[in-house]
Amino acid sequence: MEHIEQIGNLHKTGKNKNSKEKSRSNNISSQKWAVLSLSSIPLVMTLGNSMLIPVLPIMERKLSISSFQSSLIITVYSIVAILLIPIAGYLSDHVGRKKVIIPSLIIAGIGGLISGWAAWKLDQAYWLILIGRALQGVGAAGAFPIVLPLVGDMFKNENDISICLGLIETSNTFGKVLSPIFGALLAGVIWFLPFFSFPIFCALSVIMMLLLVKTPKRTQKPIPYKDFLHGVKNTFTNEGRWLYAIFVIGGILMLVLFGILFYLSEIFEKEFGINALKKGIFLAIPLVALSLSSFISGKLIKKNKILMKWLTFSGILIAALSIAALWFSMKLWYMLSMFLIVGIGIGIGLPCLDTLIMDGIEKSERGTITSFYSSMRFIGVASGPPLIALIMKISNNWIFIIMSGLCFIAALVALFAIKPKHGD
Repeated sequence: MEHIEQIGNLHKTGKNKNSKEKSRSNNISSQKWAVLSLSSIPLVMTLGNSMLIPVLPIMERKLSISSFQSSLIITVYSIVAILLIPIAGYLSDHVGRKKVIIPSLIIAGIGGLISGWAAWKLDQAYWLILIGRALQGVGAAGAFPIVLPLVGDMFKNENDISICLGLIETSNTFGKVLSPIFGALLAGVIWFLPFFSFPIFCALSVIMMLLLVKTPKRTQKPIPYKDFLHGVKNTFTNEGRWLYAIFVIGGILMLVLFGILFYLSEIFEKEFGINALKKGIFLAIPLVALSLSSFISGKLIKKNKILMKWLTFSGILIAALSIAALWFSMKLWYMLSMFLIVGIGIGIGLPCLDTLIMDGIEKSERGTITSFYSSMRFIGVASGPPLIALIMKISNNWIFIIMSGLCFIAALVALFAIKPKHGD
């Protein structure tokens, strides 16, 4: 009889496991249009920023500005977003994710219209373009950063969350792949056309969010501000070591990535005579590698935090060594090969960082905590182009020394500060 009971229990356990797997699969498949809609937001936000990178040398000629001034067209977007992301995160925790995301997309679209109109109609357009870009930054603050906690709200299973975050990060990097090609194509028609394309993308994302994304109903009232602040403070007190580490790593990876893209955009045109669509395709090479490695990494990690740590460390170390290897040669195809490997390394680490934060933070604080992480990433985006523009005036070799050094620092931070338990 005992043997029969054990067999029955094993059968029940197997059925429960299968039903859980089936439920998980059904949950993802039933939300596929919602996930697609959410994935459109990082894609759109990335297009709105990164597709201007191959156009910057053209802007320098058309607007009679320096390379440093052109880099500020990228930077001002990020600086404004940095300042407002924590506020957007707090609001999303209290009034709801969609109620923050949709107005933010509309504001970002209006900013694109202002920049495009200024470039089209004004002789001295530079400062109004910057104002339009700043408004785009306002919108960006409440768009992509809020997608991360919304994924955490929509899915309960950690595997589902890591898979979906991997898709979101892949969409983000896919936007980076499309950006230089699409930006070069549009600028080949009219140089300011990339500004006008952005509001169209924003409108499509707004429609998808309205029609296809249903956020979970709130079962609890928003936490009072003082209690919420106390909870966030406790989170940083108890979890600060690895949280600060992830913030620093995320910022460094974005600084290196956007610094590299700015550098390549400048030297392709000025030193190799590569411009227009060909330049866009060449810029996309490291970004394709980044996109594919992000997708694979997101699939592999599931909820294994120890694997996330070592993948992050290994990816950053690969990036550091590849940048350092550029000291030996500046031939075009060697350089592109090394930057392709850099893209792989960065792509491996990004989904791991996203998932570590989402799995380690209480739902009520996700919007705020992830907003700090997003702010650090935007700081990297803002810092990369002007930093490279300044260093290029001294020596290209210093670019490789500083970028590889930053990656080595990030790798050491990942090694010593991210310490998941063996049960995780």
